[in-house]
Amino acid sequence: METLTFDSDDLDRTEDFLSHAYAKMRIGGGASDSGRARIHRSAIDSLSVDELDLDFDMSYAVTPLGRICLCVVHEGTIEDHVYQGVSDSFGPGDVVSFAPPELSYAGRVHAARYNITMLDPELLTQVAGTTGGRHPEPVRLTGHRPHTPAAGDRLRSTIRYVQDHVLSDPAVADQPLVASTAAQHLAATVLATFPHTAATDPTGSERLDAHPGALRRALAYIDDHADRPLTVAQIAEAAHISVRALQYAFRRHLDSTPLAYVRQARLSHAHDELAAADPEDGATVTDIAARWGFYHPGRFATLYRHSYGRSPRRTLHDG
Repeated sequence: METLTFDSDDLDRTEDFLSHAYAKMRIGGGASDSGRARIHRSAIDSLSVDELDLDFDMSYAVTPLGRICLCVVHEGTIEDHVYQGVSDSFGPGDVVSFAPPELSYAGRVHAARYNITMLDPELLTQVAGTTGGRHPEPVRLTGHRPHTPAAGDRLRSTIRYVQDHVLSDPAVADQPLVASTAAQHLAATVLATFPHTAATDPTGSERLDAHPGALRRALAYIDDHADRPLTVAQIAEAAHISVRALQYAFRRHLDSTPLAYVRQARLSHAHDELAAADPEDGATVTDIAARWGFYHPGRFATLYRHSYGRSPRRTLHDG
């Protein structure tokens, strides 16, 4: 995990910092001669979460970031935010997608405290897939506002969840399965929040592809690779079918999803490790859970108890 902290009341330093930390940016258009900026970034692999607190007004002009850039406004306003075909303003409680990754955007910040979450656009395709057989076309967001206020609330909660339970502990965040699970969870929530280009219903040929043989290939691949970061697109490729056909096969034959099966496979491995570990050697439930991609100890304990009828701590100590 990488972290970055900036705290300054020098606008020249702030402008230079913002230009290096994000993209070319300028402070101007009525900004005062001084003002304090407090910025903290935490990042893992394909996503980063920043908290910014600016007690001055500034204008910004950002070159294309090549990333999905989400904004949650806590206090203050962001006004005259524009990019190709869009002009909008945001206030406290708003959660938005700033602009498509390939476009520039500009606007003004008015003494605001806000969150910026950035993720690799490829994550959307890995999670959703779309037409194109075994080689999914890139999935793109087609709107910058959530479908509904409830969808915005869920995305805001997911960002906070990643902050509180992944990025708050470097030892947890540096676990490869934790990083991939958190990134996919966030990407899936983004897809559930904003309109996008991914089709969800399988075609006729994809329904035919979703046969038991393809499902067996998918299950074998998951079982053999549960200790590695996995995406739905990788599992579909191993099963020689499209992402939508894979998802349909799991719904049809198992009444489940590929990622739910991945989670269960990893839970089984965590169970085996707990049973074999010795707490006298320093083994802990939290460390073993994180190694298998479970970054919330309480939720891990609930899942474990549901599957094995006992607490993970009891398995660790009783063997």
